[in-house]
Amino acid sequence: MYKSEIEGYAIEDASLTDLDAIVAIYNETIAGRMVTADLEPVTVESRVGWFDDHAPDSRPLWVMKSRGEIVAWLSFQSFYGRPAYQATAEISIYISEAHRSKGIGSILLKKAVEHCPIISVKTLLGFVFAHNEPSLSLLRKFGFEAWAFLPRVANLDGVERDLVILGKRVEPDDENGEELH
Repeated sequence: MYKSEIEGYAIEDASLTDLDAIVAIYNETIAGRMVTADLEPVTVESRVGWFDDHAPDSRPLWVMKSRGEIVAWLSFQSFYGRPAYQATAEISIYISEAHRSKGIGSILLKKAVEHCPIISVKTLLGFVFAHNEPSLSLLRKFGFEAWAFLPRVANLDGVERDLVILGKRVEPDDENGEELH
């Protein structure tokens, strides 16, 4: 079980009882048309299978709590679903609207990169709309590079949007020479 206390926040493995809050945070992002390709809010029931696809020892789903309230979450998801890609994971970070722009994304992403060797992940991917500059900037800050550009692959209310796939190889030492644990 993963649990960490950081600057007044706790990061821990999500439990099924956390799914309501996870879905609520996710649904907050839909109307902005910048973070997800879902066009309508999702239900908790529709996300149970997704939740079950996570496992602390290989594809964790973490929640970040502040004063007992879930304020953000991060998931590792399998890429492409075939065994040869087991060392590659897609990450997603969602932060509640009231807690954005406070450095939470950086805290979660740093922990995710550090955690990769523990779960045998060597490559991290992020799928980000090209107009989502805050997410692109966050990933670039941690050494992610654009590995693919998919023009006009999403239609958000009649506006075609591009998708950028960013990637990062996770090595035993990060680019600053700090050893990852």
